[in-house]
Amino acid sequence: MVEHIRAEGTIKVAAIGDIHVGETSTHPYRELFQEIADRADVLALAGDLTNHGKPREAEVLAEDLRAIGIPVVAVLGNHDHECGHVEELQRILEQAGVRFLDGNPVEIRGVGFAGVKGFGGGFENRMLDAFGEPAIKQFVQESLNEAMRLESALRQLETERTMVVLHYAPIAETVRGEPTEIYPFLGSSRLAETIDRFHVQAVVHGHAHHGSYAGKTLRGTPVYNVAQTIEKESGRPYALIEL
Repeated sequence: MVEHIRAEGTIKVAAIGDIHVGETSTHPYRELFQEIADRADVLALAGDLTNHGKPREAEVLAEDLRAIGIPVVAVLGNHDHECGHVEELQRILEQAGVRFLDGNPVEIRGVGFAGVKGFGGGFENRMLDAFGEPAIKQFVQESLNEAMRLESALRQLETERTMVVLHYAPIAETVRGEPTEIYPFLGSSRLAETIDRFHVQAVVHGHAHHGSYAGKTLRGTPVYNVAQTIEKESGRPYALIEL
């Protein structure tokens, strides 16, 4: 559901992915989230919020998010799907104030946020084609489905400023540093092709823990790998992006 709020100038978005909260952790991100609340207007979580997608892990994260005091938008990652409790994870975190994009855009202070988890498939002229065994066709179809859901979300937004939040990467440039053999499992250019059909100011993603911080789509849209292990211009585990 799109929430219409009047624009109030530029806003700062803190974006971080791959925080991998464990069920035995005790307030692992409380101090970091308090710091973010002092420096940013919105927090964007780019997937892999939990280690194994267990409800208890979501409860630990929810405890740290409840007092953050700024809007939080998020997408899930592959780790969050591991135990098959996606709906329960979302319910727990929504009760803590998280707004999951997942194909449903949100507007905050005049900035539109659209996002999906994304999927693999490879990049540019090395993208996997839907040819051969049914399993390969199913893999490619999942990548296409995520790109189509992102397109649907972007079409719903009428904001002049838009950020896309993903877990999987839309370009190869921000996964460089990872072994080339696993590139097809880190993202897909189909996401970038969708993004480039719209006027998007910034894209954030995670998943590639050893990738590179910044790159651009073919049309020039800035893309940032905000996995917490990536060195960022902010000098902190999160990126600060002004829109």
